[in-house]
Formats: sequence, C-alpha cells, structure tokens
Amino acid sequence: MNKILLVFLFMSSLVGAQQKMTNTEAETLKALVKNRASKTKTIVSDFTQYKHLDFLSNDIVTQGKLHFKSPDFVKWAYVKPFQYSVIFKNKTLFINNEGSKSEVDVGSSKMFTELNNLIVKSVKGDMFDDVQFAITYFNIEEGSLVQFEPKDPKLNEFIKSFHIVFSEKGDVETIKMIEPSGDYTKIEFTNRVLNSTISNAIFNN
Repeated sequence: MNKILLVFLFMSSLVGAQQKMTNTEAETLKALVKNRASKTKTIVSDFTQYKHLDFLSNDIVTQGKLHFKSPDFVKWAYVKPFQYSVIFKNKTLFINNEGSKSEVDVGSSKMFTELNNLIVKSVKGDMFDDVQFAITYFNIEEGSLVQFEPKDPKLNEFIKSFHIVFSEKGDVETIKMIEPSGDYTKIEFTNRVLNSTISNAIFNN
C-alpha cells in the first residue's frame, strides 16, 4: 500500500510540474516573448553548457560567455575547461580553437543557414513559427516551457526538437537541443544583461 501511495505521489508531482497551456495562455506567452525580443538589441550572458551522450556516465560541462548583437551577430566564447570561440557573423561561421582559426561559409549551405537562424532566434526567444515547427506550450515551476519540433525532414536529421524555458519576464533561461539519437545539448544562462553597448570588435575572430 505504501509503495502504491509513493508512486501516486510521484506521478502527481510530475503532472503538477509540467502542465500544458491553454490557447489563451500560449498566445499571452508568445506576445510577451515577441515584445521582449523586439526590444532586445544586445545580450551579454554567462552560460553553462551540458553535453549529454548516452555512452558517457557524466555530462560534458563547459562554461563561457555569450554575446549577441542585432540583427544576427552571435559569439559563444568558451572559457572552461578550454578556450574556444564560435562566431556567427555575415553568413560566416568563425571558429577559434585555442589560436587555430577557421571559417565556414554558412550562406553557401541552406542547412547551415537554417541552423544559424535557429541559433539566433533561440537566443532571442523569437522562434514562434508555426509553419516551420510543431509547437507545444507548458506551464512549469520555473516559468514556461516551449517545445519546438522541426517540420522539415532534412532539419529533423540533425535536430529532433528544441526545448526553451522562459522566465516570467519572457527571457530565455535554458535552451535544450535534442538530437535524433536522444543525445542532447542543454545551455543554461545566468547574469544576463540586455541592451548594453557591445563593440563590433567583440565579433572579430
């Protein structure tokens, strides 16, 4: 009897932790996030990234700083446990691996272009495109959870779904990208600063 009660309580906690939004709640969230995104010209934030691979017992954890500048400049600068930066700028991907530099023309590949657009939109939180995604909205204890499943079969070969957790203000707090294999990358943002002045020099490789 005690075991049955424990299972019931556990299942009840799961139901309470994640509840599907009504259409009205979803529309309210979309309006909040889009309004927030429209007013966001720059973002500076610390981040912690967790890379989960099924064959590893522990996630790979890295830390760094994100810089975003409208319309589409994004820099991920990893600082722990290694020095590594990835910059998206002018349809080009710039990589600096501890001094070893390389470039990729994302504009020459539709898939790279779409992935870059996803990254920019996910950082801003403005991904509410019903044509491109099947979208599901949930209320959770930390705020709101939105799950995006790409409708493009080619994109589905790389990404099974995006999960984004929004704060009550409409800021992106967590991004989780799930691969078809079930492996995933989760990024948690902290110490976010909006609309500060960011020099273009930050995005030099």
